Amino acid sequence: MLGHKYPSFVIPLLIITLTSISSSIIVAEARNLLDVALPDLPKPEIPDLPEIPKPELPALPELPKPELPSLPEIPKPELPQPDVSDLPVSKFPTLPSDFPIPSEIPNADIQADKLFDLLKSKRSRNSPALTTLTVSEESTEEYSPVYIAPQDGLAQLDKIVALPGQPSGVDFNQYSGYVTVNPTTGRALFYYFVESPTESSTKPLVLWLNGGPGCSSMIGAMSELGPFRINSDGKTLFKNDFAWSNVANMLFLESPAGVGFSYSNTTSDYGHSGDKNTADDAYIFLINWLERFPQYKTRDFYITGESYAGHYVPQLAYTILLNNKKTNQTTVNMKGIAIGNAWIDDETSNKGLYDYWWTHAILSDATHDAIFKYCNFSSESSSAMCDNFTDKAWNEIGDIDVYNIYAPICLTDLNASATTGSINVFDPCWQDILVSYLNNSAVQKAFNAKPTSWDLCSDVIPSWNDSAVTILPIIEYLIENGQRLWVYSGDTDARVPITASRYSINTLNLPIETAWRPWYLNKEVGGYLEAYKGLLLITVRGAGHTVPSYQPQRALELFSSFLGGKLPSSS
Repeated sequence: MLGHKYPSFVIPLLIITLTSISSSIIVAEARNLLDVALPDLPKPEIPDLPEIPKPELPALPELPKPELPSLPEIPKPELPQPDVSDLPVSKFPTLPSDFPIPSEIPNADIQADKLFDLLKSKRSRNSPALTTLTVSEESTEEYSPVYIAPQDGLAQLDKIVALPGQPSGVDFNQYSGYVTVNPTTGRALFYYFVESPTESSTKPLVLWLNGGPGCSSMIGAMSELGPFRINSDGKTLFKNDFAWSNVANMLFLESPAGVGFSYSNTTSDYGHSGDKNTADDAYIFLINWLERFPQYKTRDFYITGESYAGHYVPQLAYTILLNNKKTNQTTVNMKGIAIGNAWIDDETSNKGLYDYWWTHAILSDATHDAIFKYCNFSSESSSAMCDNFTDKAWNEIGDIDVYNIYAPICLTDLNASATTGSINVFDPCWQDILVSYLNNSAVQKAFNAKPTSWDLCSDVIPSWNDSAVTILPIIEYLIENGQRLWVYSGDTDARVPITASRYSINTLNLPIETAWRPWYLNKEVGGYLEAYKGLLLITVRGAGHTVPSYQPQRALELFSSFLGGKLPSSS
């Protein structure tokens, strides 16, 4: 049957007839029948889809690079050369009126406002080249005896009977008045001196200097570490139980002339203000003051200060040591310095400033990164992009007290009915209070001061003529000459923060003698310290730019340890 074709109706009959044949044969045969009998069905012809042509896009024309005209070289104007024979070597202009800075730093410590202005002017594109301080073991200049005026009897005339509004039970001597440092121009510096209430004859003499530049050390005397604080009425005083005069005889100096009650009869003197003249006048003041108070001539002598006193204090100590080696006049028994939240080095301090802001969540990532991208703090000038982002940083931090970022801000006026203040609560309106008290005519008379429109910082000094970019060479010189040197820092200050101090000190590469550790007072951490060979870095926990204002007890413990030459307790 294979090979024959059958009609389709035969197929079912065949299947039925052959039921007896084995199933395997039936299946095989059926398959053959199907293969042969079914007609071939044509495959549907699916038309080919037409090929869609790719659109031909016109080629973009090659854009020519714009040819920018080169800027013409602007010739430098030939300015007449002024007579600068009596000025310091480096000169820095006042801040240009159109220079972009915040119109006001909110709730600011006024002395650090002055520091901000100075730093802006130093990096201004209009500023002349800066010079780096040169320190030598021996002065190349011949020693010229300094001016010393007769001082007999003047100490008694300077004695303060009582300050208006002072509390009862005052058991220490106070003195204040003027020491002439230049009789030709009539330049005189004002001082306030507080003897220790106990054993003053054996305790050291310590000079305190506030910063700015151009700010008054009466800030320190009346709102930080002096024997009194001013109540919020601006008229009465209360006792500071943690005054530094508890452990030393404290001398406060308003310097240079034009600051506070200090003055000159020759107004052109104010235009010569700068680091060098400030140190020179402070030295002349000190030699004359020791003639007025000769019992202190052989006393151990220390200098302390804060903020821009990071320049003042080391520079005066350096001046003293140099003159001690060649003078035939009074030698000062210089023992050491302590500087708080101190501006020491421009480059590292600027870096430390913005790193502190960023790590304390008051500055955005983007602005922080842009500042470090566009600002070269080792350069003698600034760029427009750098200025834009640093100005933006000030806007980002908002209306806080940058000198203690966790402190309240001043929101009230003087309170005439104020109750007695507390030494443990620092009044955020302290600046208004201090200005009010020291402009009281009875207060000025009690201080033996000339009638003066007193202010926190000078408005008669037109410019700051010289400011070294770094004080680190002097720091090294003081270490090499055996001076005790402590750098302390309130850890909530964002203007000259702890990061600035750490970065500056790290550049010295000093060997570590005591590794970083906490120090304690009354079973609480008072701060942290690290001792290097010749220098101690120490923080005060919870303190702002003016350390004794915010943490008076911890500040006194630190100061006592400094005078004793020992580290604060480790437990």
